Amino acid sequence: MKMLLPWELLILLSLKECLAENTRHGPVFTQEPSDSIFPMSTGDKQVFINCKAKGNPPPHYRWKVDGKDINTDSDLNYSLVEGNLLINNPHVINHGGVYQCIAANTFGTVVSREAKVQFAFLQNFSRKSRNTVSVREGQAVVLLCGPPPHYGEIKYSWVFNGQRSFLQQDARRFISQKTGNLYIAKVEASDAGNYTCAVRNMMTNATVFSSPTPVVVRRDAVMGEYEPKIEVQFPDTLHVSKGSSVKLECFALGNPVPSISWRRADGNPLPGKIKINHSSGVLEIPYFRPEDAGVYECVAENSRGRNVARGQLIFHNVEHLQWVQTLKDAHMAIDANLQWECKAIGKPRPTYRWLKNGQPLITEGRMHVEAGKLTISKISLLDSGMYQCVAENEQGSLYASAELKVVASPPDFTRRPVKKSTVIQRGGEVVLECRPHASPRAAISWWRGGELLKDGKRRTIMEDGTLRMANISKSDEGRYTCVARNLFGSSSSAGMLVVKEPTRIVVPPLSLDATVGQSLVLPCEVSSDSSLSPVFKWFFNGKAIDFSRQEHFEMIGGGFAGDLMVRNIQLKHSGKYVCMVHTEVDTVSAAADLIVRGPPGAPEGLVVSDITDTTVQLSWSSGTDNHSPVTMYMVQARTPFSIGWQTVRTVPDSVPGQMMHATVKDLNPWVDYEFRVVAINSVGVGEPSTPSKQIRTKAAVPKVAPVNVSGGGGTRGELVIMWEPVPEEQQSGEDFGYVVAFRPLGSSTWIQTVLASPDASRYIYRNESVAPLSQFEVTVGVYNSVGEGPFSRVARVFSAEEEPSEAPSRVWARAVSASEIEVYWEPIPPPRSSSEKIIAYEVLFWEEGSQQSDADIVRVINSTAFLSGLKGSTVYLISVRAQNSAGLGPCSPSFNITTKKPPPSRPPGSIEWNLTNSKIFLNWEHVKAMENESEVTGYKVVYRQNWHGKTTVLETNKTSAELQIPSGEDYLIEIKALTEGGDGTSSGPIRIPKMSSLNSKGF
Repeated sequence: MKMLLPWELLILLSLKECLAENTRHGPVFTQEPSDSIFPMSTGDKQVFINCKAKGNPPPHYRWKVDGKDINTDSDLNYSLVEGNLLINNPHVINHGGVYQCIAANTFGTVVSREAKVQFAFLQNFSRKSRNTVSVREGQAVVLLCGPPPHYGEIKYSWVFNGQRSFLQQDARRFISQKTGNLYIAKVEASDAGNYTCAVRNMMTNATVFSSPTPVVVRRDAVMGEYEPKIEVQFPDTLHVSKGSSVKLECFALGNPVPSISWRRADGNPLPGKIKINHSSGVLEIPYFRPEDAGVYECVAENSRGRNVARGQLIFHNVEHLQWVQTLKDAHMAIDANLQWECKAIGKPRPTYRWLKNGQPLITEGRMHVEAGKLTISKISLLDSGMYQCVAENEQGSLYASAELKVVASPPDFTRRPVKKSTVIQRGGEVVLECRPHASPRAAISWWRGGELLKDGKRRTIMEDGTLRMANISKSDEGRYTCVARNLFGSSSSAGMLVVKEPTRIVVPPLSLDATVGQSLVLPCEVSSDSSLSPVFKWFFNGKAIDFSRQEHFEMIGGGFAGDLMVRNIQLKHSGKYVCMVHTEVDTVSAAADLIVRGPPGAPEGLVVSDITDTTVQLSWSSGTDNHSPVTMYMVQARTPFSIGWQTVRTVPDSVPGQMMHATVKDLNPWVDYEFRVVAINSVGVGEPSTPSKQIRTKAAVPKVAPVNVSGGGGTRGELVIMWEPVPEEQQSGEDFGYVVAFRPLGSSTWIQTVLASPDASRYIYRNESVAPLSQFEVTVGVYNSVGEGPFSRVARVFSAEEEPSEAPSRVWARAVSASEIEVYWEPIPPPRSSSEKIIAYEVLFWEEGSQQSDADIVRVINSTAFLSGLKGSTVYLISVRAQNSAGLGPCSPSFNITTKKPPPSRPPGSIEWNLTNSKIFLNWEHVKAMENESEVTGYKVVYRQNWHGKTTVLETNKTSAELQIPSGEDYLIEIKALTEGGDGTSSGPIRIPKMSSLNSKGF
């Protein structure tokens, strides 16, 4: 090994110390000064300008103003707080300027961007008195403000005669925010007085007032009328930046007072965002855009004439600077070449300059500067330092910083040694990397044992020191050593090469066909070196199968087998399957295709054409066959009247899989249809196509006649004919109706009538000459707007029978109670000569003194009626009449009957009860009836277990009762008086509690 000279050892030791402290670096700004305007208020004594940088070791700072160094030790107005600059008792003139912060440590120096610092201030007006302004009435006048020295945004106002509020601007008076002057277009007598200019600094919020300017209005003469004279106007040319706001002032003097209007010279309308204020004297365009550029005109006009001022607004396309490519720190070896490039965009286009440790760089010797590119050839230790690229234009500047560290060291394998053990399969290719850290770059040689390796047929040493060997055999096993040397020393690193038998797939997966729903296994078995553990992975269509998230896939087997089980196969499982086997030394794979056959996909593009009254033509295109050819198609239809989709008849009867069209037949005319097509293959029935657009078949003559034609009934002289209406889907067209035809039995002439209603189901023919129960032949036909359809089968129907001709006989009644009467009569026997049948009787009843027309009616089907809800002690008249299908017969003669007196209204009182074991003894006071009430004939005792038990009734003619009841339950008891007029008023429920021996009194 080469011996190092003392100076080389010194450099080496210092470099190693530097590398050990790898976190050390030059200064990098984290906070830089920026352009600022500081308001100078009376209480402000200090101004703070920010600057902060990170570095290791921590940087120290100094500042420049207007290019000159600031000595914080000798100038008491300046001091440093960490890196920040503190200005004590700043002066608006002496301390304004361009400031720059410089940060430095042992690795180099960087300078911050330049920051313009200004101070907003407002001095006082001169206290000198202002001259009196004399003006004639009707004349114009301009009062000058003459603001004092100031900096920062200023707002001008005027005060009239010392009033607390400022003078309001209008069409006659205007205050220019450019000059501060007050313009009065036409003086009036009321304008005489003192005018004071007020100036306010918007940053310091300070306001100063001028001395008053007296204005005298002369009365000796009045100024005559004259045309407008534009006194305040905007520049002829004005450059406006994108996004900024521009205000144009325009005001004219004149008599009468001129009006101000604005327009564009090109005739285009003013943008909607424009603001016009102060009686049109100020035009403001916010957020200036290219389309806002152009010539703007201010028109001043009165009755004596007009005047125009114009100026051009030019769009100034300024884009702020921004980096698109900046610098990165570089660690370079001695004699290497470095190229840095920085690039910024902005309008105007930026220029570039370079700094090293804060000092300008120019093309000289090994340094080459060209715009944003810096090239350093054959780097040396002296090139280390902080570099900055500065991009600048008239809008500002950008600074990008980077550190160049020049590294010099002997070869070192500490961080990247040769791999300790490399395992490779026999017959394969191996790459052994040798990548020591060295500066300058080390020369590399490889050794196996004591043998120096050179390039050969199977062996190559690459330019970067990597050893590549092909067609590896067992004899290549052994220890390989990489030796690295440069002018600062040498080092070596070694590793073992181990050769294994290659892995082979002995049972690969085979391409298969499967049907949806089946399950199968794709095999994958390998032979491999016994010392290796193969890892199986399966891929489906290029993506690894995640067995934890796939319910259809499972890997089975173990050791040298990793078969894939696919359960419940679906169409989506068609594709390429790859079994990949990975060992420590190699990776092998085998692929197979799985074709899954399933029911066909839905046919597409269904079109309906050639629509007739009973047929349509369908055409479609095939969907996916899912690996099984379509054998036939089935056509289905749906109407508003069908239940779901129904299979329809087609031509041909069975549509083969190669045919993409069919004629649908046997449709109903004038019906809305939707169609769909279903494909069928050997696997099964597929999904239906998307339904077609709804179509309506053409109209036709009706083909279906009404069914269940019948009739009968009605009133005398009527023939009632009934039928079942034809369903809407079988009416075949618009204006559907019925033709009813009938004739007396034995007649040859039909009588016809037309019913123009599709919902009709009944027709009544009225003719007084029609004898009761005459037999007729009837038939019902159909028609629509196209023509007449068929008639139904002829049916025989009887005309209406005759109403009953006689009244019921032997009518009598009995009063059951005060509110009930029972009526009886003899039924009317049917006449022998007809089939007349009594279907009901009506009982009419009304109070004496009222009319029969007001009678209540009870309808019954037998010969007894029960009338209830009547009044007590009241005379009622009663009559009965019979009814058949033809109507009502005559009433029987009326007779009267009186209801019984009502029961007593007073309930049983003084109720006493006694409970002993399971018996209850009851006593109560006798109920005495009033003169108009029925006499009491006995009592009714009603009792039940609690509120919902079974009710039991006991009747007695005494005023006492004994009840046998089970013990252990509550009972409720009521007592009522019995009379022939009905039950009297209840005593109300009496609760008997469940106790062994109690007695009580009721009230």
